[in-house]
Amino acid sequence: QVQLVESGGGLVQAGGSLRLSCAASGGSFKLYVMGWFRQPPGKEREFVAAISWNSGNTNYADSVKGRFTVARDDTKNTVYLQMNSLQPEDTAVYYCSTGPTGPGTSSSYWGQGTQVTVSS
Repeated sequence: QVQLVESGGGLVQAGGSLRLSCAASGGSFKLYVMGWFRQPPGKEREFVAAISWNSGNTNYADSVKGRFTVARDDTKNTVYLQMNSLQPEDTAVYYCSTGPTGPGTSSSYWGQGTQVTVSS
């Protein structure tokens, strides 16, 4: 059983930055890909970024490429999402997810989410 705990959300002005953290524990999470997802108000959850814990390979949604960076810290069992040049449309609850079938699937593990609000 993998446990995921997000932190780092908050209120920021447009153009600002935030760094989200996802602390993982339990299970075999280091064999999996860790993903970040977000759910804007009134919309469905969407993919943001992902990183392979083993290889470090990354993948990003087009909407965040060049602004967001995903990274991992093996010593802290934590994945980070550095978000720069934030815009109001980035406002959402951000979740991390992982699992043997990949992040964001029906059988994945999910954190509780952290709210990011970007004011204009």
